[in-house]
Amino acid sequence: MDCTLRESYDVVVVGAGFGGTAAAHHTARHGLSTLVIERAENIGEKIISGLTIPIYGFLFGPGFIRDGTPPIERPVDGIINYIVTDIDREEIVIDDTLRFPKPFAPIFSFGYNAYCADFCQWQADEAVRVGAEVVTKTVVSDLIIEGGSVRGVVLEDGRNIAAKIVINAEGSQGLLSVKAGIRKKYPPRVISLADTYDYTMKKGDVDRIFGHSIRFLWAWDEQNMAPPLGYGNGLMVWPYGESLHFMQDQCLAMDDGTVQNLKKRFETYHKNVVEKLPWWRDDVEAKAELRAHTWQCFEIFVGLDDELRAMPLSTGGMLLVGDAGGLESTELCDGVPAAWFSAEIAGRVAREAIEAGDVSEDFLSRYDREIRNHPIIAWSITAPHRYLLRNAQQDHDLGSLRKYVHAGWGFGALAHTVSPLFRVFLSAIRQDPRVLTSWVRMFFRNYRHWHHSYSDDVSSCGDEVIRPGDRSVGEYIFIFLMWWSDLVLTVFWPVLWTMSYLFVPFAFLMKAIAGFMVWLYEPLYVRLLGRLDTSAVGMTEALIRFTVKARAATFGAKKRREP
Repeated sequence: MDCTLRESYDVVVVGAGFGGTAAAHHTARHGLSTLVIERAENIGEKIISGLTIPIYGFLFGPGFIRDGTPPIERPVDGIINYIVTDIDREEIVIDDTLRFPKPFAPIFSFGYNAYCADFCQWQADEAVRVGAEVVTKTVVSDLIIEGGSVRGVVLEDGRNIAAKIVINAEGSQGLLSVKAGIRKKYPPRVISLADTYDYTMKKGDVDRIFGHSIRFLWAWDEQNMAPPLGYGNGLMVWPYGESLHFMQDQCLAMDDGTVQNLKKRFETYHKNVVEKLPWWRDDVEAKAELRAHTWQCFEIFVGLDDELRAMPLSTGGMLLVGDAGGLESTELCDGVPAAWFSAEIAGRVAREAIEAGDVSEDFLSRYDREIRNHPIIAWSITAPHRYLLRNAQQDHDLGSLRKYVHAGWGFGALAHTVSPLFRVFLSAIRQDPRVLTSWVRMFFRNYRHWHHSYSDDVSSCGDEVIRPGDRSVGEYIFIFLMWWSDLVLTVFWPVLWTMSYLFVPFAFLMKAIAGFMVWLYEPLYVRLLGRLDTSAVGMTEALIRFTVKARAATFGAKKRREP
């Protein structure tokens, strides 16, 4: 994506990751001349190579992602946590309470696994499609600063590119925000090193062994299978289309400043996992082939560091998006939703500032306020459950470990996510209630595209030949239901708009209510999951057959209002 650069643009975006390309899509779509500058030769190659993107990013993030066909690798309908207390005796506790119920799973999911490079390239292509320019293999070495305000960027070859606003999305290791004087370098205690293995594996084997679940592993330090709890994370295995992603990460320094020999420790962890962990040793090892092994640094626990959290996210002429603004998810080790949300806000604030002819620090400070008041961002960068795992490690308390794992990656997570999610849900309804049918179409569309590997050739589904002609009765029913739902939602929009405000106080109380009542509804939900696993198999298979055999246009997105 090389192009002849002009001397000035309305907006220059530094970094073509998840946040940068989303911000560029917004500003270009609204008619602002937009340039994206990426230092890497290939978009996405500087990012951790794979991850699970939580579903709330798709539901509440940029409309072009929700209504598009991004290259997801596999829907995720649940998490299986393996807590190893003695691997030599194979003493392992399992928590798999966080699952989406059948018959909706796996079409309706908690998130999607994805390769960063493929996904970011797709976002960049979408930004170019609406008018943005993208240039790769180009390094921004400095900023043009006049009168204390950012006025553009300086490229490594000495060229100056003027911009009314610079959106800095260069990621966690960038230094432009430091040069602008609004942030400082991250200390070792908040920088994590990720050790990632990428394995190829036949799709049938991935389907049979993993299905649509992702697997986490937690272990006492003496088990030598995962980093010390709370100083990074456990171990995550993500199943993709025809591959597996295996990642573990740990902060560079412990609380007392001790620096670990991470290369040696990661090698030991990986060796023990592949040789001792029963499901890997017996089911995966012989069927997986190592394709790549990478190392990557990124921030962690930033949200729990008061000094880092209080740093500005903007200055005159510049806005910080995603990891560049320290918006890494403290809770889930994932920053994609925060990058998408902040990119949307940054794009809109940049547009408003340019239209007002005021790109001053005071005007752009509204970006800081919106970010800090965003319910999901505020929760994801400050939630403490992953950090608190270290308490279990220090006390060697299995009860505490199970408690924190359950609160972070088990059913207990719902108790503290319900309030921010419901508040953003109410905001989305106020904007356009037909977003509900957009979400339904999105789930079906993404599953269908994933199943057919994004190919238009759907002439066969297993051994069954799919008719190439007209829609089935089921497809007509689906289209009618969506049309009818859109009509009802449009007619009753004033009522829904009013009710959304009435529910705001309740949204703040939901966290407390959910936490207090969890003893009641969690056992009922787990029991329901068990029954549905057997009784709803037929319905699940029928829903999947309908989805994969339907024509792509059946689940096509409708045009929606966007900010």
